[in-house]
Formats: sequence, C-alpha cells, structure tokens
Amino acid sequence: MEEALKHCTLCPRQCGVNRMAGERGFCGAGAQILAARAGLHFWEEPCLSGTAGSGAVFFSTCTLRCSFCQNFEISQGGVGFPLSAERLVEIFWELKEKGANNLNLVSPTPFLPMVVSALRRAKAEELSLPVILNCGGYERAETIRALEGLVDVYLPDLKYASNAYAKRYSGAADYTDYALPAIDEMVRQTGNAVFDEAGIMQSGTIIRHLMLPGLVEDTKAVVRLVSERYAPKGAYFSLMNQYTPVREVPGCPELSETVDPLDYRDAVSYARFCGITNGFIQEGGTVAESFIPAFDGEGIVS
Repeated sequence: MEEALKHCTLCPRQCGVNRMAGERGFCGAGAQILAARAGLHFWEEPCLSGTAGSGAVFFSTCTLRCSFCQNFEISQGGVGFPLSAERLVEIFWELKEKGANNLNLVSPTPFLPMVVSALRRAKAEELSLPVILNCGGYERAETIRALEGLVDVYLPDLKYASNAYAKRYSGAADYTDYALPAIDEMVRQTGNAVFDEAGIMQSGTIIRHLMLPGLVEDTKAVVRLVSERYAPKGAYFSLMNQYTPVREVPGCPELSETVDPLDYRDAVSYARFCGITNGFIQEGGTVAESFIPAFDGEGIVS
C-alpha cells in the first residue's frame, strides 16, 4: 500500500508524487483517507437503493474539476474527515447493520490502496454485501483491473463523448481517452448483470450520463457509444436529467440553466432508437428533488 503512495499513478493525472512524504498531486490527497459522510443513500438507481438504501461512503478530493459539481465542497472544497482503513472496515459493518443493500464507495480513487486493504479485511470477516465503485469515469484501466474480485458493481459516469467539452467543464482534455478503456475493463469484469429476488443488483455495470444544458448532441454521441460498445456486453445505461445549477460558473453562463425537457425527451427517444433497453430514465421534478447530503462527518466520526 505504501509503495503505491510513494509514486502515485492511481488516476490518469499520474502525478508521481510521494504522498507518504507529504507531497500533494492534482487531487490534493495525502497518505490518509478523507471522507465526508457514510450512511444510507436513497437516490441511486432503484436497483441499487431499493427501499432499504445504498450504504454510501462519500470520499473527499477528486481527480476531476467539474465546474458544475454538486458535491463541490468535498470534491474541491477541502471538506473531509481523516479515518484509518480499520475505521473504514467498522463503517462497512455499521452500514450493513443499518440494512444497506450494498457498500457504495463514492469517488474513492485517490484512496484505493487503503480502501482495498479495508475491503480485503471486511471480506475476510465474511462481510457479504455487494461492493459498488461509484466514480466519474476518469480512471486508468490498470487501476480498475487491480480491483477485479473486490468490486461487484461498477457505477461510472460517461460524462462526455467530446474531449473539448471535458476540458471546458471538467479540466480533463483526455477524458474519453481514459474513460472508455476503463469502462471497457469494468464491463469485462462484470458481464451481464445479476439481480437478487428483490431486484437489487448483485453484479454488473451501470453507465451514467448526466445531461448538461445545451449539449444534447454530445449526449446523443454518448448514447451511441453505449449502444455500440457496452450495451451488447451487458451494461445498463442511466440517462439523467437532474442537473441542478449550484453556483455561478465564470465564463460558462449556460451552466446557470437546467436541462431543457424537450432535449431530454429527444435523448430518451434517441436511446430507444439506438436499441438501448436495459437502463433507467428520470421523470419530471428531479431538479427540485435533487438530494445533496450534508457532508458533516455523519457516520465517519465515531
């Protein structure tokens, strides 16, 4: 674990910093896990949250710089609470005791060496909940490959088809160069989705795409990628219209708008035209109902 942090190349930035010596790379993560909240989360896809909730652990810092991020205070704002791998194992068990359907690791990439250690210990203790890796899609395929056997469900974003948009809105001009091979690896590992008797996904990949205002053509390009590259291999698709402006973004006035309902309807129709049948869409009201939890250390600080 320490070796991975002495020359950090976990994400596509491949900063190479020695985090054990106090150096910080692009994401700002150090040698200790930072997380902001752990608890039951009811706002994932129905096959993940169900009625009991998904056991979500929200990790701090991020390898992207999405200007529209709804979790800005933890992804870029420095909010987070330190915890050990041992404490993380305890949190996993606490979520199980609360009735969680799964363990939902939200943006854990900067801390994967420690998270992997915690998962292995939890599995050795016979914690049997499905493990979800919930991420922005900007991952190294090599990092994902190392998680085989530890992760049951992958929940990546495919934010853009165009790297130009990825650069403008997320500070990642090589987004698709990494996201596509990484999602390839996720789908290879999981194959066709498996559900239990209650309809809760036990293994599989769900590719998410959050529509942004005015980018319906890029959304359609994402839909084509999913329909041609991933759906035939068993991946599900989640097309989301819940984009909520949370702050003014200088130079991007379009991000102060919500998604045009007609654009969303057009994208849904296009997904059907492309033959995507396994997936999820959102109905009206999701912007007003969008749920951003309080990142106050609940479930983290013992």
